[in-house]
Amino acid sequence: MAQTSTVARGGGPPSAPARRPSRPARRSRGLSARAVPYVLLLPGLLVIGVLLLYPLYQMVEMSFHKVGLRQIRPNPKPAEFVGADNYAQVFQSELFWSSLRNTVVFAAITVALTLVLGTLVGLLLNRLGRAMSTFVVVGIMAAWATPPTATAIIWKWLFDADAGVVNWVLDQLPDGLSNLVFGRAAWSGEPWLNSPSTIYLVLIVAVVWASFPFIAVSVLAGLKSIPSELYEAARVDGSAPLTTFRRITFPLLRPVFSVLLVLSIIWDFKVFTQLYVLAGGTTNRDAFNLSLWAYTEAFSAPPKMGFGAAIAVVLTVIMLLITAVYVRQIVRTEDVR
Repeated sequence: MAQTSTVARGGGPPSAPARRPSRPARRSRGLSARAVPYVLLLPGLLVIGVLLLYPLYQMVEMSFHKVGLRQIRPNPKPAEFVGADNYAQVFQSELFWSSLRNTVVFAAITVALTLVLGTLVGLLLNRLGRAMSTFVVVGIMAAWATPPTATAIIWKWLFDADAGVVNWVLDQLPDGLSNLVFGRAAWSGEPWLNSPSTIYLVLIVAVVWASFPFIAVSVLAGLKSIPSELYEAARVDGSAPLTTFRRITFPLLRPVFSVLLVLSIIWDFKVFTQLYVLAGGTTNRDAFNLSLWAYTEAFSAPPKMGFGAAIAVVLTVIMLLITAVYVRQIVRTEDVR
């Protein structure tokens, strides 16, 4: 077949084919790239708003009113607005300071013990084989998954004055050892759950027992992300285990420990169920923490729900302040690094 070519006039090179005019780009009818994240967050924000923010708003509003039987019975009467009177009564009450002391001391001791025990167990799990580590994790997570009411009932039975296992075990100790360690030999009939100090001792044991598995598993997950070459280099350099933890493990797991610390403070500050069961309800007022005191004022006869809501708001503000201060410190540390 003969080939033909188009030659421009004047003997010049062939002319380039004419380009078709480009069509204007079609505009996407979907969402913009900036709107997509907010649309994805919308369902979660709605759930948070319905389940958390709206009840919180109701609690704050109730704290400025006098709410009692007249407001909750059929054909209720409007609640009387009392302004900040409920908050003034909270800070003037002797129970506030004793409840605040119990809350802070209990939270400080429990958070420290939980983090230390959970970290030690996490380090142990990291050194175990896969099968044994899985077996131990399943065992300890059963304690963490136990409902708080069941946990409190178990420990209340263990520390029972007449049929408790703890008193029986202590009675089996040699009299000389028991006198040397505890200053007494007989333990039968010891009323652990009558005094506020011993109630909180049992409460600390119960809460730590149920809380440290979560810390241990979280620490174990963090340890799995640390390169093994760092530990091998430390071992070659002759680093002691405590030095290795201080120089390698703790700095690399600092974000994990920060989150666990904040969560532990929040959980232990608002402990209610275990204390309610161990203290036998609302009869022992010396053993109140802020949560149990708020419940007692709101639902005992006659109910003072506005006053109880004010106590709950004060507890919420205290937790938010502690959390905000610590989170701010974490952010500053990360910025410096």
